[in-house]
Amino acid sequence: MLREKLKNYNIILASKSPRRQQFFKDLDIDFIIQLKEVEEMYQQELQGTEITDFLADLKSKPFTNLSDKDLLITSDTIVWLENKALGKPKNVTEAFQMLKDLSGKKHEVITSISIKSKCFQKIINDITTVSFKELTDDEIHYYIKNYNPFDKAGAYGIQEWIGFIAVHKIEGSYFNVAGLPVHKLYEALMEL
Repeated sequence: MLREKLKNYNIILASKSPRRQQFFKDLDIDFIIQLKEVEEMYQQELQGTEITDFLADLKSKPFTNLSDKDLLITSDTIVWLENKALGKPKNVTEAFQMLKDLSGKKHEVITSISIKSKCFQKIINDITTVSFKELTDDEIHYYIKNYNPFDKAGAYGIQEWIGFIAVHKIEGSYFNVAGLPVHKLYEALMEL
């Protein structure tokens, strides 16, 4: 269905994320992957969806030569805890601290998607609230050692071991927490 709708477009996914790439395959979208390096910096006064909207747009900026048929999709996810953005941890110490901070609390996972062509751009976002149980230091160390969560916002993947044992409630889209609000992407693409 979506494949038919998009048959006149060249879909470009600008994401290294294996989860996002798999979501596109599962949606039955023909796409290619193109990556351009961007320094993911934003102004400190930005809050919540403002951050992810800004970063999704920033990731689209290096693609300056889109053709009439190109449709570029970029995305960004953060974990939002107590008015602070948690991105990807740079090392074991950061990963441990992020998971320690999330332990026993509720947080939001915010993802924005930029859909850009030569003549238009649309940015959509989604927010899911996730509740974590109290984690022991041993559980956190085990997860970091065995799952290397350094490519994940907030230092965790809900689809991995820590999601099985720590997440006791979510309000909103599971797929958003896994990296892409697939339902919102589908709706936006069907509206083209």
